[in-house]
Amino acid sequence: MPGHRIFATPFASIYPHYVAKAERKGHTRGEVDTVIGWLTGYDGAGLERAVADEIDLETFFADAPAMTPNAALIKGTICGYKVQEIEDPLMQKIRWMDLLVDEVARGKKMSSILRGGDAA
Repeated sequence: MPGHRIFATPFASIYPHYVAKAERKGHTRGEVDTVIGWLTGYDGAGLERAVADEIDLETFFADAPAMTPNAALIKGTICGYKVQEIEDPLMQKIRWMDLLVDEVARGKKMSSILRGGDAA
């Protein structure tokens, strides 16, 4: 059974929207990179490669260097769905990333966004 069409969407097509959303609210690309890096383990160079290689979201998460063990602490609603209740593991990871970027844009403290942890 094929997955949701978002799974085949290139990370490169979503990432600029994340950055633009944060910047519109007075935040930085660095903050977006920090939360995505915390979630996935990608460093700046890894994110740049993911954008340049136009890998899809399924591959982006499959190749993630180190998903945070604290991802289960990410709770909240995004697009009308409670992220902690999403059953498909890949969709849940995508929505976690969406929620973290939303929290950056809303100006939430980084220590809260990272669920009390530090950026790698």
